[in-house]
Amino acid sequence: MSEAPAPMPGASASERARERAMAIPVEPPPSLRQIATLQQEVRMLASERDALILAHNYERPEIQDVADRTGDSFALSREAAASEHQVIVFCGVHFMAETAAILAQDRTVLIPDIDAGCSLAETITAQQLRAWKAAHPGAIVVMYVNTTAAVKAEADYCCTSSNAAAVVEHIFEEHGPDVEVLFGPDRWLGTFVRRRTGRGLQLWDGECHVHGAIGFSELAQLREAHPQAELMIHPECRCIPDVTQLLAEGGPLAARHHVLSTGGMLEHARRSDAPQLIVATEIGMLHPLRKHSPGKQLIPARQDALCQHMKLITLPKLRDALRDLRPQVQVPTEIAARARRPLERMLAIS
Repeated sequence: MSEAPAPMPGASASERARERAMAIPVEPPPSLRQIATLQQEVRMLASERDALILAHNYERPEIQDVADRTGDSFALSREAAASEHQVIVFCGVHFMAETAAILAQDRTVLIPDIDAGCSLAETITAQQLRAWKAAHPGAIVVMYVNTTAAVKAEADYCCTSSNAAAVVEHIFEEHGPDVEVLFGPDRWLGTFVRRRTGRGLQLWDGECHVHGAIGFSELAQLREAHPQAELMIHPECRCIPDVTQLLAEGGPLAARHHVLSTGGMLEHARRSDAPQLIVATEIGMLHPLRKHSPGKQLIPARQDALCQHMKLITLPKLRDALRDLRPQVQVPTEIAARARRPLERMLAIS
């Protein structure tokens, strides 16, 4: 079984998305006094608006600290679906707010900065997915949640990094061993799932510009410098083919490597006896890890692993969104109806 992704057009799209993301200016953090004042304003407005504030683990620390719930995309999707609040404010990127709008269709969904996009989601369009499906008639389509609502509407199932393997296994159990599965858009997550399940998957050739920059050489150097450390690696990382090969070989070195979603990283850090943890994901993840596992030394795989899109959300923008009830995220009814099906299938499996 080949580990190489199918030569689909996501690769060039990944480069363009990377260039756009890297060009986004990142505002410096406010002072501690400004943070305290703005957070107080945010909480007062959230109460007045009956708003639930959701923040992804990659958001700025001051955003995470003022939110009602923080977590990975899967946990926050569940929170949005279960929420009874009239307003949901998603501090994350646009596809996450779209997902909340699809699952909580009778609520007002806000995103503090409408330009907070996703370099991975940019690597595939609904038109491209339709063409891929046409080239593989009868195939089952699994799309990562890091996609637009229009792309989700073309899928049969959605998945997150924490449940992708379970979703793929479910499909093969339901449809038999000969079913063809198209998996996208992240090639590294797809590579991990293919290795983890032993199932043949057709992979789209897209990647996240942050995780795509984390290679195996960086991890090997840090591992040698910190021999007592365990490694927590997000499955979107470019190092995944080498990591999965190492895991397949087994042994003491493999036992130190753990491929985890961001939610899985929090759980593993709490349980681990290792004094040091090398964290291979976006550096915003260091903040919740420090809060939940204060005794651990956390070592980022790359100091520059920063998502410029995630950092577009600031406290002034969050305050203004609650005050003005905009920008609102709305998904056209027909697309939302079609996109809800793969999302609900994902939630039902997990």
